[in-house]
Amino acid sequence: MFSVTVRDHMMIAHSFRGEVFGPAQRLHGATYVVDATFQRAELDADNIVVDIGRAAGGALAAVLAELTYRNLDDEPAFAGMNTSTEALARVVPDRLAERVYAGNLGDGAPRCVRDHGHPARVAPGLGELRAVAMTAVHVVLPNDIDDPASPSGGNAYDRRICQDLAAAGWSVREHAVPGGWPRPSGTEPAGLARVARRAARWRSRPAGRPGCLGGTGEVLVPHAGRLRQVVLVHMPLDDGAEGGVLAAATVISTSEWARRHLIERYGLPAGRVHAVPPGVDPAPLAPGSAAGTELLCVAAVTAHKGYDVLVQALAKVADRPWRCRCVGPLGREPEFVGRLRRRIDGYRLSDRVHLAGPRTGDRLDAAYAAADLLVLASRGETFGMVIVEALARGIPVLATATGGLPEALGRAADGSRPGLLVEPGDPAPLAGALRRWLDDAGLRERLRRSARARRTTLSGWSGTAGKIAQVLAGVAA
Repeated sequence: MFSVTVRDHMMIAHSFRGEVFGPAQRLHGATYVVDATFQRAELDADNIVVDIGRAAGGALAAVLAELTYRNLDDEPAFAGMNTSTEALARVVPDRLAERVYAGNLGDGAPRCVRDHGHPARVAPGLGELRAVAMTAVHVVLPNDIDDPASPSGGNAYDRRICQDLAAAGWSVREHAVPGGWPRPSGTEPAGLARVARRAARWRSRPAGRPGCLGGTGEVLVPHAGRLRQVVLVHMPLDDGAEGGVLAAATVISTSEWARRHLIERYGLPAGRVHAVPPGVDPAPLAPGSAAGTELLCVAAVTAHKGYDVLVQALAKVADRPWRCRCVGPLGREPEFVGRLRRRIDGYRLSDRVHLAGPRTGDRLDAAYAAADLLVLASRGETFGMVIVEALARGIPVLATATGGLPEALGRAADGSRPGLLVEPGDPAPLAGALRRWLDDAGLRERLRRSARARRTTLSGWSGTAGKIAQVLAGVAA
């Protein structure tokens, strides 16, 4: 007997009826890895069992395309039916056999089925088909992921992905690793090494946040043969250690810009690098003021975020009325914060520039609600979650044209841009854009209209979690 097995996967949502199903009676998601085995007693004239390309990329892919990303509760074919794993393991091969009989796999392929049974009994007819739910993931995280004193876009992304995967039916096991990530010191990589050693015994697939990878390539790379590693890159480090880790893993970036950068920087296979941008929650519209004088910057107070450039730009427009609230952690670069405070005092802006410290939850919502314009002077960003958070409230954005920021800003459906972009690292163009915003009521109105239109095109977190789940399922397939 000769056999060929092809593999694919699908992601569905469904619910069950009956007390025996417990919590699964509620709507939930599942990812299935599907193996279809074709058997022949003898090879055909071409010395093959079946054309693998037609079997995997044609027939099986077409069958699963009818199901994946669907809520099976809404499908007429499954009305009144519990779409359990066992039931789907009958539905999928039945539909596959129909395609075999229709000639989708070539003239000789139906003999594979006739040799073993009728398509109504397709599980024995096609040899074997297993629909196995693959819904467990181990996630390596920085130890401060939930620290309210240290909020960041990366921490918010990681937390939401873990929550949304769990809500979709995944078993999510978190492993918080202490250390000064992304660049640990001393013995700090030992914690990640212990996680990697334990992971080598796990039967499900681990995912790691890149913050746990800086300077630790020697920790993870030796386990690449035993672990299905998925690395989530929030900010490329552009060093040799990172390149070694990514070369041994499937990679998820948080923007298309970062995906292109990683592929070019390290020569990674394009098929192993996936862009999964952050989602955003719906939020009420910020009312805005007629004069547009309330400026908001949401970012950790560090040199990389360009606060020195922002303060210099604000000093250049000190003859205009405005106030700027800067929301973000103050403890990451204390010496820089000290110099920044002295510069603010030197420009006599201490009553107009407020370093408010970190804000989360209702306090962050209140800061957005009071804002007219989000200002971000970063020297580099992979995406810029605060941009979509502002746009979700209809707040226009003034940001630097670096990294993934233009991608996050995007365009409204009518093609208009909901903000202004300037070159990074130079206070002059930033000051010029601020002056235009403050002086031109027509510009403010156009940007506000565009921001409110862009608001309707933003993607939610469920889509982000779904794409992550698809990548994880593909790694297992």
